[in-house]
Amino acid sequence: MRAIILNEPGDVNQLHYTEIPQPEPLENEVLIKVKAISINPVDVKTRAGKGVYGRLKEESPLIIGWDISGVVEKTGSKVTQFKKGDAVFGMVNFPGHGKAYAEYVAAPETHLALKPANVSFEEAAAATLVALTAYQALVHHAKVQAGQNILVHAASGGVGHIAIQIAKYLGAAVTGTSSLKNKEFVLGLGADKHIDYNTYDWNSHQDSFDFILDTIGGDNIDKSIEVTKKGGTLISIPTGLNEKVAEKAKMKGIEGYFILVQSNGEDMKAIADLLEKEIIKPFVSETFPFDKMKEAHLQQETGRTKGKIIITL
Repeated sequence: MRAIILNEPGDVNQLHYTEIPQPEPLENEVLIKVKAISINPVDVKTRAGKGVYGRLKEESPLIIGWDISGVVEKTGSKVTQFKKGDAVFGMVNFPGHGKAYAEYVAAPETHLALKPANVSFEEAAAATLVALTAYQALVHHAKVQAGQNILVHAASGGVGHIAIQIAKYLGAAVTGTSSLKNKEFVLGLGADKHIDYNTYDWNSHQDSFDFILDTIGGDNIDKSIEVTKKGGTLISIPTGLNEKVAEKAKMKGIEGYFILVQSNGEDMKAIADLLEKEIIKPFVSETFPFDKMKEAHLQQETGRTKGKIIITL
């Protein structure tokens, strides 16, 4: 089968197309003929030697990627949830070795869900890592409740645009930040208010938030602390809160911490239900064929992607 391997970290030229044997599923795994792959910032970071590269560098061949949708080709002897021919999707083996950049992927059945019939393979692949991140942050960690006032940073991005939709479903009042050009997109997702992060003066902000989902990191964490209510929660996705910032959060009576999304089939089933009921709808901004993975990575590297980038096979 065709696969893209990473021999050493670096730029997009380190993504090498090759032929390797088709994987054989373990007793608790299914073999998936991949139809679509989703690209994430962690893919780009890992390719460059950051992200989760440190966890995977001893793997050979190293195949990055975690988000897939496709059709079950074969099942392991102890698999009970899926059968040959089922359309499935999921974020597999994250933060471990996902091996998603390939024509066939062996994945634990506990990391997958059935793809709803009203959702394309491309949309399903787009609703994996980002949807799990938003769902786990809002539902499991922050436990967002109806009537709460929440802020989602980078609301037009992958995690952000799904988080807006889930937060509205949970009954929260939602403010989303993005550039001005994406204002209507963010409001169209259901956000009640929009903030242009390029021009906004956070020092003059009058409201305060029960929960803030930070998908940017860096100085943005400090800005977020200042507008979080006492007793509120700040979750950062891209970077861990350093001791200084965590101390600032604690001094203001805020719970601030970093989370790393985890593969979880039960959460994937919840996301599948939200997709089937059209409560959430992922936005696919660009689709590339498998032989254009380098171009897809370059687009993701811009940091300006609206919604998601998808690879089709």
